[in-house]
Amino acid sequence: MIVALDGTVLVVAQPSMRRDLGASVAQVQWTSTAYLLTVAAFLVVAGRLGDRYGHSRLAITGVLGFAAASAGIALAPGVGWVIALRAAQGFFGALLQPATLALLRLAYPPDRLATPVAVRTSAIGVAAAAGPLLGGLLVAHLGWRAVFVVNVPLALAIAALILAVRVPEPERTGAGRPPLGSAALLVAAVAALVHALAGVPAYGWTAPPTLLGLGGAAGLGVLLVRWERRGAHPLVPAAVARSMPVMASMALLLTASGALSGALFTATFLLQDVRGLGAYDTALRLLPLTAVMVAGAPLAGFAQRRFGARRIALTGTGLVALGIAGLCTEALTGAGGAVLGAGFAAVMVTATGTVVGDAPPGYAGVIGGLKQTATNVGPAFGIALAAGAGAGTEAGAGAGAGATPALLALAALAAVGLLPASLLPGRPRGAAAGDLVGEDAGQRGERAPAAHGPADGERR
Repeated sequence: MIVALDGTVLVVAQPSMRRDLGASVAQVQWTSTAYLLTVAAFLVVAGRLGDRYGHSRLAITGVLGFAAASAGIALAPGVGWVIALRAAQGFFGALLQPATLALLRLAYPPDRLATPVAVRTSAIGVAAAAGPLLGGLLVAHLGWRAVFVVNVPLALAIAALILAVRVPEPERTGAGRPPLGSAALLVAAVAALVHALAGVPAYGWTAPPTLLGLGGAAGLGVLLVRWERRGAHPLVPAAVARSMPVMASMALLLTASGALSGALFTATFLLQDVRGLGAYDTALRLLPLTAVMVAGAPLAGFAQRRFGARRIALTGTGLVALGIAGLCTEALTGAGGAVLGAGFAAVMVTATGTVVGDAPPGYAGVIGGLKQTATNVGPAFGIALAAGAGAGTEAGAGAGAGATPALLALAALAAVGLLPASLLPGRPRGAAAGDLVGEDAGQRGERAPAAHGPADGERR
């Protein structure tokens, strides 16, 4: 919740920050890009560290480091310090996010996990909705530095809560040395991919910087797969990499979060640059979508327990695609926004519950890191797709003409998620805690893993 709040309040604070620090537009953009690069690059590594050294320890380190970086930004004398500390914020945010999902997995049995996952989703939605409103009030009355100061007491309260609540830790995995080579390749590959996608709105898909970044990410990805297959202690254990429900959930989260973020990017441009609304009025227009998302998350958790992940995921994915297509004429007003919010709540709760719920407790961190990576890379891809299709063109004659093609492209991206949604478990399963989501030994064609997951030495 604190990470979602920080990301949304920053958008409102950036214009004031630019004026106060005398920064350029490119420098202000890097205050967002630096965070995005580090948080996306280190999520899986952070999850693996939590599996090895304990999730409570990683969560405490992450939240206190996030608070320290926030305090440093509030005192920063120049934009260079802000950029560097935002990168540090991203690193500590990466430590925090997989740990929260892993702690949920360890605190609740699989058949009771849907409700806490739904509550977590609702809390993130509330934070995302409140961020622009809170940021606007803080910037108007106290200045842009106040949006970072507010993180400090929130982080300290979260740290105290983590210390007060005892969560049983599973048997630690990864007795051998940490997979430093795999970690370095993964960090470099994800960073190159996110950096290339973040540059698409400025350069386009066919510009040399974009092609070089995408090519570099692909090359590093190939090296990573080969390294992982040969390593005795892979970063992503074989039991996780071979799980169809886990990988399908990753793909579904990537397409759905990408479609939603791209739609928000397109509609925000329409509301502000074409219809002339201010940031505060735009935030108010987003509230109905967020309200349906927040209210729909608990209902999605109940429906998942009753009807199974596959049906709810297919329904939610279809609603996301229909909702985005409906925005072609509504720009987040009326039924289109409500349908989009309801569909995304169903997808997020179902996919998250599937990927985390029956994962081996010893690998809950790395699976949480994979989930968070998908929901960080997805938005970067969705915004790049929207920009490449024409959204965000300069105001003037024909302004907003690219919105309809962009929204239709994003609806198609959401519809692609129907394929991975169809691969999720078909009905609620009473799997043992050590089984992977929706799998049993017969489905994998091999012996089921032990309660805390297979040994790290298992090769793919």
